[in-house]
Amino acid sequence: MARVVIVGGGPGGYESALVAAQLGAEVVVIDSDGVGGSAVLTDCVPSKTLIATAEVMSDLGSANELGILVDPPRVDLARVNQRVKALALAQSADIEGRLAREGVTVVHGRGRLDGPGRVVATTADGETTYDADAVLIATGAAPRTLASAQPDGERILTWEQVYDLDAMPEHLIVVGSGVTGAEFASAYQALGVRVTLVSSRERVLPGEDPDAAQVLEDVSTRRGMTVLGQSRMASVTRDGDVVTVALQDGRTVTGSHCILALGSVPNTTGIGLEAAGVRLDDGGFVVVDKVSRTSVPGVYAAGDCTGVFMLASVAAMQGRIAMAHVLGDAVQPLDLTVVSSNVFTAPEIATVGVTQKQVDAGEVLAEVVMQPLATNPRAKMQGIVDGFVKLFVAPGSRSLLGGVVVGPRASELIHPVSLAVTERLTADQFAQAFTVYPSISGSIAEAARRLHQA
Repeated sequence: MARVVIVGGGPGGYESALVAAQLGAEVVVIDSDGVGGSAVLTDCVPSKTLIATAEVMSDLGSANELGILVDPPRVDLARVNQRVKALALAQSADIEGRLAREGVTVVHGRGRLDGPGRVVATTADGETTYDADAVLIATGAAPRTLASAQPDGERILTWEQVYDLDAMPEHLIVVGSGVTGAEFASAYQALGVRVTLVSSRERVLPGEDPDAAQVLEDVSTRRGMTVLGQSRMASVTRDGDVVTVALQDGRTVTGSHCILALGSVPNTTGIGLEAAGVRLDDGGFVVVDKVSRTSVPGVYAAGDCTGVFMLASVAAMQGRIAMAHVLGDAVQPLDLTVVSSNVFTAPEIATVGVTQKQVDAGEVLAEVVMQPLATNPRAKMQGIVDGFVKLFVAPGSRSLLGGVVVGPRASELIHPVSLAVTERLTADQFAQAFTVYPSISGSIAEAARRLHQA
């Protein structure tokens, strides 16, 4: 029986453990932060739980348009965050229970490599050494901070610290307009907080579809958010209850709280990687190939510590691929061209496959069609006025290359587009599948019909 030792219990770690156990391996997971990792305990699950509350507030805000009269709703942030943290812990417990039922040994401690085929676990009871036929590193990443912007956990916060707030911020400044910054800015605005978003780039979400990002910025500013574009942060300081964000052009912004959304740094220091010969890039991320192999035979890596595509779904896929490769199961290398992702803002932005940036740069030849949601009958019923469906199709084969959905629950609507892109369906094949009338998904089929060539 092969022994697999996994360092890190996040999506890359626990998903790979389940696959390895299914394939008959003896599996040990060494986890220091809680099973589920940051994705379950401090990032994806908590943030999306907070956003779920914000979505309800958004719905209540437009209730009058639907003929529903409600008193002005009030948010009890302490109760919201109590629920957020309880749900995260429950999800972690569910995952750990599943691992136990599958025969996986979970060690609560800090793991480090002691050579390519050996891992040392440091726990409250001392050290234990595990020899392994294969090792998977899945240690994740942590919020990036700067010397000029140090979090204090009270007024200046990383995204891991926001769930300890027990009162609504009077004025929240979010520094960073990538996915994390945009999500928190959108969520707290929906909860009724005054929000200023500081973006060093020309627009919010610079890595996302430009049309989608423009819709989000337009909606956010229409709802009262202040967006400071091309405004690079120089420092963040606190004086009592006042937080000041100084910008490099000399301007300052003051508020009651600040969330730092400055990116992530990999958790790869002090765990024996370099001593074992594992190659890291200049940013400290583990270098891996498309089947999750590192530079050292028998040592694999998955998830945010690799910097490949920092999504929980990609981490899980990397881990599953690694275990299939280790244990001789069928392996399909990681294909980043079919990854679907979502930004949980209001409205949501979901994408898969080819991007507008690639088309505009001439890297990919594609025909593009955009279908606004405002003309969709179900959207009208629900009071949805913002959003669209965008599809990319290959000029010759007419196969779908990618898509973008902007609107409520875009994270659910992108799945049929993802299937079509993965299976290389043509626009006609996609359009000929039945959709429910009326439904938001009808706009996806309508966009595909517009790509038909006689």
